[in-house]
Amino acid sequence: MMEWETVVLNFRDGVATVAMNRPEQYNALDFKLGDDLVEALEYCIKNDGVRAVVLTGTGKAFCSGGDLIMARKSAGTDPSEPFRQLTKRLNRIVADIRSMEKPVVAAINGAVGGAGLSIAAACDLRIASSGAKFRQAYTNVGLVPDGGWTLLVPLLTGFGRASELLFLDPVFDAARALEIGLVNQVVEPAELEPSAGRLAKKLASGSTRSFALAKRLLNNSLLTLLDRQLELERQAIIQAAGTEDYLEGLAAFFEKRDPQFKGK
Repeated sequence: MMEWETVVLNFRDGVATVAMNRPEQYNALDFKLGDDLVEALEYCIKNDGVRAVVLTGTGKAFCSGGDLIMARKSAGTDPSEPFRQLTKRLNRIVADIRSMEKPVVAAINGAVGGAGLSIAAACDLRIASSGAKFRQAYTNVGLVPDGGWTLLVPLLTGFGRASELLFLDPVFDAARALEIGLVNQVVEPAELEPSAGRLAKKLASGSTRSFALAKRLLNNSLLTLLDRQLELERQAIIQAAGTEDYLEGLAAFFEKRDPQFKGK
């Protein structure tokens, strides 16, 4: 086992299980979790003994999205600055998952939204607990998706479903996520860890060189715009975080009320 401050990595039988470990914050992505997750993924990339990866969360969430508490505390006079820094880390995480020439399985154990949904969508396969809850979770606070969301989620669900998630921002369950193609499999909560483990072990015992080449082909055929989209999203979320609507959305989030957006 390897541990960082906010990530735990277990390695056995060719499978590295990487768990985001900020359970009290629902594994919300802050600067430290971003840095630790980058290091854990680098370990998986460089270690030839790792033949498959499971990415999951501890506690009640997979990853609830960007840490808005951190964003509010670290904003200073520029509310966009935390997103300028956080998106750099998120983009690196997503790029490393896609470029890693090993299968990556997201084991979605609980709540997932925002940046967490981008991370899950970047993985090669997604298996979810039946108790997991999903939400786009950007536009409800006056932000826009990042981490490749606007490329990866439409590829999985289709343009219409992705538009529905963007503009209506529904909270939906794992059964619905399976129905729209966002996940590959749904299992009972107690079965998530063993099911993900069996799947990853099967992948680890497979023809990993052909998997690597096949993943490269998928990236080349479907994700040629990923780097460009990551940069466009980075610019857009910085712009959105400088709006009055974001400040209202942030205030409403902490005051637990509906936001009153003015389009400014």
